[in-house]
Amino acid sequence: MLDHLHFESDDDTLDGAVGLRPRSISDDEILKFEKYIKEIFGAVGMDLDTPATRETPHRFMRALLDMTEGYEGDPKLLKVFETECRGEPDCHLAQVIEGPIQFYSLCEHHALPFFGNAYVGYIAHEHIIGLSKLTRLVRLYAKRFAVQERIGQQIADALEAMLKPHAVGVYLEANHLCMQMRGVREAAPMTRSMVWRGYYATDPALRDDFMVAAGLHR
Repeated sequence: MLDHLHFESDDDTLDGAVGLRPRSISDDEILKFEKYIKEIFGAVGMDLDTPATRETPHRFMRALLDMTEGYEGDPKLLKVFETECRGEPDCHLAQVIEGPIQFYSLCEHHALPFFGNAYVGYIAHEHIIGLSKLTRLVRLYAKRFAVQERIGQQIADALEAMLKPHAVGVYLEANHLCMQMRGVREAAPMTRSMVWRGYYATDPALRDDFMVAAGLHR
Protein backbone atom coordinates (compact mmCIF):
# COMPACT_ATOMS: atom_id res chain seq x y z
CA MET A 1 0.00 0.00 0.00
CA LEU A 2 1.94 2.99 -1.28
CA ASP A 3 -0.58 5.71 -0.50
CA HIS A 4 1.79 6.74 2.28
CA LEU A 5 4.88 6.83 0.07
CA HIS A 6 4.59 7.00 -3.71
CA PHE A 7 7.48 7.56 -6.07
CA GLU A 8 6.95 8.41 -9.70
CA SER A 9 8.69 5.28 -10.93
CA ASP A 10 7.59 2.39 -13.09
CA ASP A 11 9.79 -0.08 -11.25
CA ASP A 12 7.68 -2.63 -9.36
CA THR A 13 10.71 -3.53 -7.23
CA LEU A 14 10.25 -0.26 -5.36
CA ASP A 15 7.39 -1.73 -3.33
CA GLY A 16 9.76 -4.29 -1.85
CA ALA A 17 12.57 -1.78 -1.40
CA VAL A 18 10.42 0.55 0.71
CA GLY A 19 8.97 -2.16 2.98
CA LEU A 20 6.04 -0.23 4.44
CA ARG A 21 3.86 -1.58 7.24
CA PRO A 22 1.05 0.95 7.74
CA ARG A 23 -0.27 0.61 11.29
CA SER A 24 -3.80 0.71 12.58
CA ILE A 25 -3.89 0.81 16.38
CA SER A 26 -7.13 1.72 18.12
CA ASP A 27 -7.39 3.89 21.23
CA ASP A 28 -8.54 0.84 23.17
CA GLU A 29 -5.45 -1.08 22.11
CA ILE A 30 -3.19 1.79 23.13
CA LEU A 31 -4.78 1.83 26.59
CA LYS A 32 -4.27 -1.93 26.85
CA PHE A 33 -0.60 -1.60 25.86
CA GLU A 34 -0.10 1.19 28.39
CA LYS A 35 -1.36 -1.14 31.13
CA TYR A 36 1.21 -3.77 30.06
CA ILE A 37 3.95 -1.14 30.12
CA LYS A 38 2.88 -0.07 33.60
CA GLU A 39 3.10 -3.67 34.81
CA ILE A 40 6.56 -4.16 33.32
CA PHE A 41 7.99 -0.89 34.60
CA GLY A 42 6.55 -1.54 38.04
CA ALA A 43 7.97 -5.07 38.10
CA VAL A 44 11.50 -3.88 37.36
CA GLY A 45 11.41 -1.23 40.06
CA MET A 46 9.80 2.02 38.89
CA ASP A 47 7.53 3.74 41.39
CA LEU A 48 4.55 4.61 39.21
CA ASP A 49 2.66 6.50 41.89
CA THR A 50 4.51 9.80 41.83
CA PRO A 51 3.63 13.05 40.01
CA ALA A 52 6.58 12.47 37.68
CA THR A 53 5.81 8.86 36.76
CA ARG A 54 2.02 8.43 36.71
CA GLU A 55 1.92 9.33 33.02
CA THR A 56 5.14 7.52 32.12
CA PRO A 57 3.47 4.46 30.51
CA HIS A 58 1.35 6.79 28.37
CA ARG A 59 4.35 8.91 27.39
CA PHE A 60 6.45 5.82 26.66
CA MET A 61 3.80 4.36 24.35
CA ARG A 62 3.44 7.64 22.46
CA ALA A 63 7.20 7.99 22.19
CA LEU A 64 7.50 4.43 20.88
CA LEU A 65 4.96 5.11 18.14
CA ASP A 66 6.83 8.28 17.20
CA MET A 67 10.24 6.59 17.18
CA THR A 68 8.98 3.87 14.81
CA GLU A 69 6.89 5.98 12.44
CA GLY A 70 9.17 4.99 9.56
CA TYR A 71 6.88 2.00 8.97
CA GLU A 72 4.24 4.47 7.79
CA GLY A 73 6.34 6.01 5.03
CA ASP A 74 6.86 9.68 4.23
CA PRO A 75 4.33 11.49 2.02
CA LYS A 76 6.92 14.12 1.11
CA LEU A 77 9.09 11.54 -0.68
CA LEU A 78 7.07 11.98 -3.82
CA LYS A 79 9.07 12.86 -6.86
CA VAL A 80 12.22 12.34 -8.85
CA PHE A 81 13.43 14.70 -11.55
CA GLU A 82 15.14 14.31 -14.89
CA THR A 83 18.85 15.02 -14.69
CA GLU A 84 20.49 17.84 -16.60
CA CYS A 85 22.68 15.25 -18.26
CA ARG A 86 21.77 14.59 -21.89
CA GLY A 87 24.11 11.76 -22.70
CA GLU A 88 27.43 13.60 -22.55
CA PRO A 89 30.27 11.16 -21.88
CA ASP A 90 31.42 12.75 -18.59
CA CYS A 91 27.98 13.13 -16.99
CA HIS A 92 28.31 9.94 -14.97
CA LEU A 93 31.33 11.30 -13.10
CA ALA A 94 29.31 13.90 -11.16
CA GLN A 95 28.68 12.78 -7.58
CA VAL A 96 25.98 14.02 -5.21
CA ILE A 97 26.90 13.42 -1.56
CA GLU A 98 24.81 14.46 1.43
CA GLY A 99 25.93 14.26 5.04
CA PRO A 100 26.30 14.12 7.90
CA ILE A 101 22.62 13.20 8.24
CA GLN A 102 21.82 12.59 11.90
CA PHE A 103 19.66 9.56 12.63
CA TYR A 104 18.25 7.76 15.67
CA SER A 105 16.98 4.21 15.62
CA LEU A 106 15.97 1.33 17.89
CA CYS A 107 17.97 -1.88 17.72
CA GLU A 108 15.65 -4.80 17.02
CA HIS A 109 17.70 -7.09 19.29
CA HIS A 110 17.24 -5.16 22.56
CA ALA A 111 14.94 -2.25 21.59
CA LEU A 112 17.67 0.12 22.77
CA PRO A 113 18.69 3.20 20.78
CA PHE A 114 21.57 3.53 18.38
CA PHE A 115 22.35 6.85 16.77
CA GLY A 116 24.87 8.57 14.59
CA ASN A 117 25.41 10.00 11.13
CA ALA A 118 24.74 8.83 7.60
CA TYR A 119 26.45 9.92 4.40
CA VAL A 120 24.60 9.13 1.18
CA GLY A 121 25.91 9.63 -2.33
CA TYR A 122 24.96 8.67 -5.84
CA ILE A 123 26.03 9.22 -9.41
CA ALA A 124 22.98 10.09 -11.46
CA HIS A 125 21.98 8.52 -14.76
CA GLU A 126 18.67 9.92 -16.01
CA HIS A 127 17.06 11.00 -12.74
CA ILE A 128 17.92 12.92 -9.58
CA ILE A 129 16.17 13.46 -6.24
CA GLY A 130 15.85 16.62 -4.13
CA LEU A 131 18.64 16.89 -1.57
CA SER A 132 16.26 17.05 1.40
CA LYS A 133 14.79 13.73 0.25
CA LEU A 134 18.07 11.99 1.04
CA THR A 135 17.64 13.02 4.67
CA ARG A 136 14.02 11.85 4.59
CA LEU A 137 15.10 8.53 3.10
CA VAL A 138 17.64 7.90 5.86
CA ARG A 139 15.09 8.68 8.56
CA LEU A 140 12.41 6.60 6.87
CA TYR A 141 14.43 3.47 7.57
CA ALA A 142 16.04 4.61 10.82
CA LYS A 143 12.68 5.23 12.50
CA ARG A 144 11.91 1.53 12.70
CA PHE A 145 13.22 -1.40 14.70
CA ALA A 146 16.44 -1.97 12.79
CA VAL A 147 20.03 -3.06 12.55
CA GLN A 148 22.64 -0.68 11.20
CA GLU A 149 23.71 -2.87 8.28
CA ARG A 150 20.16 -3.24 7.01
CA ILE A 151 19.48 0.50 7.09
CA GLY A 152 22.38 1.03 4.71
CA GLN A 153 21.17 -1.71 2.37
CA GLN A 154 17.60 -0.35 2.41
CA ILE A 155 18.72 3.18 1.56
CA ALA A 156 20.78 1.84 -1.35
CA ASP A 157 17.95 -0.42 -2.56
CA ALA A 158 15.46 2.45 -2.53
CA LEU A 159 17.77 4.84 -4.38
CA GLU A 160 18.48 2.22 -7.02
CA ALA A 161 14.77 1.54 -7.49
CA MET A 162 13.87 5.24 -7.62
CA LEU A 163 16.68 6.64 -9.76
CA LYS A 164 18.44 3.74 -11.51
CA PRO A 165 21.71 5.63 -10.97
CA HIS A 166 25.21 4.71 -12.09
CA ALA A 167 26.30 4.30 -8.48
CA VAL A 168 25.10 4.49 -4.88
CA GLY A 169 27.21 4.82 -1.75
CA VAL A 170 26.00 4.74 1.87
CA TYR A 171 28.26 5.14 4.92
CA LEU A 172 26.85 4.91 8.46
CA GLU A 173 28.58 5.43 11.79
CA ALA A 174 26.71 5.01 15.05
CA ASN A 175 26.92 4.49 18.80
CA HIS A 176 24.89 1.55 20.09
CA LEU A 177 23.54 1.81 23.63
CA CYS A 178 23.13 -1.97 23.78
CA MET A 179 26.94 -2.05 23.96
CA GLN A 180 27.29 0.90 26.32
CA MET A 181 24.46 0.39 28.84
CA ARG A 182 24.62 -3.43 29.05
CA GLY A 183 26.77 -6.35 27.94
CA VAL A 184 30.41 -5.39 27.39
CA ARG A 185 29.70 -1.76 28.40
CA GLU A 186 32.22 -0.20 26.04
CA ALA A 187 32.78 3.47 26.82
CA ALA A 188 32.35 4.96 23.34
CA PRO A 189 32.17 2.32 20.61
CA MET A 190 31.61 3.53 17.06
CA THR A 191 30.21 1.03 14.58
CA ARG A 192 30.81 1.78 10.92
CA SER A 193 29.16 0.19 7.90
CA MET A 194 29.34 0.84 4.17
CA VAL A 195 27.32 -0.09 1.09
CA TRP A 196 28.72 0.39 -2.41
CA ARG A 197 26.74 -0.18 -5.59
CA GLY A 198 27.53 0.31 -9.28
CA TYR A 199 30.67 2.32 -10.07
CA TYR A 200 31.41 2.76 -6.36
CA ALA A 201 31.68 -1.03 -6.00
CA THR A 202 34.15 -1.37 -8.85
CA ASP A 203 36.19 1.85 -8.73
CA PRO A 204 38.33 2.41 -5.59
CA ALA A 205 39.15 5.95 -6.72
CA LEU A 206 35.47 6.91 -6.70
CA ARG A 207 35.08 5.42 -3.22
CA ASP A 208 38.04 7.50 -2.08
CA ASP A 209 36.44 10.59 -3.63
CA PHE A 210 33.25 9.84 -1.68
CA MET A 211 35.12 9.47 1.60
CA VAL A 212 37.21 12.60 1.07
CA ALA A 213 34.20 14.71 0.02
CA ALA A 214 32.28 13.49 3.08
CA GLY A 215 35.22 14.36 5.35
CA LEU A 216 35.63 10.73 6.42
CA HIS A 217 39.27 10.15 5.59
CA ARG A 218 41.23 10.47 8.84
